[in-house]
Amino acid sequence: MIPRLAGVHHVKLPVSDLSRSTEWYQVRLGYEPMVEFRESDELVGLGLRHPDGGPMLALRLDPEKAKAAAGFDYFSIGVPDKAAMEDLARHLDELGEQHGGVHFASIGWILPLLHDPDGHEVRFYTVESHTEVPRGTTRSITDPRETAEAHERNLPSG
Repeated sequence: MIPRLAGVHHVKLPVSDLSRSTEWYQVRLGYEPMVEFRESDELVGLGLRHPDGGPMLALRLDPEKAKAAAGFDYFSIGVPDKAAMEDLARHLDELGEQHGGVHFASIGWILPLLHDPDGHEVRFYTVESHTEVPRGTTRSITDPRETAEAHERNLPSG
């Protein structure tokens, strides 16, 4: 029997400053505070929701773990299609955020190298796919970055 699942409930990130991280996710990605978590009357975490389909995020005050987790891409946030990804890239550009741009990836389109205030890499990947992987099969990708870059170079302009 295969258990029934319902996607990712939320992603939890350790942060060094709850206010700063909350503001960053609000301004850059539109997240809204939903739940506060307190221990001994101290605010130690926030649950954030997205008004238009993004996964719920939980931010947990833990400066030591935030520092240790910096630079790693724990998750990718889904974006409907390449056009929405390009809109997101423009929005981030307007805010002066550095990121890797929109690129062809193994199955869809990716926007990598956006970093939150603690250095977590926040990646975006299209739900729309340019390459189908039929059920019951496994696609093998060797050197994913190099393979995607080579394919992207051969795409028609425009």
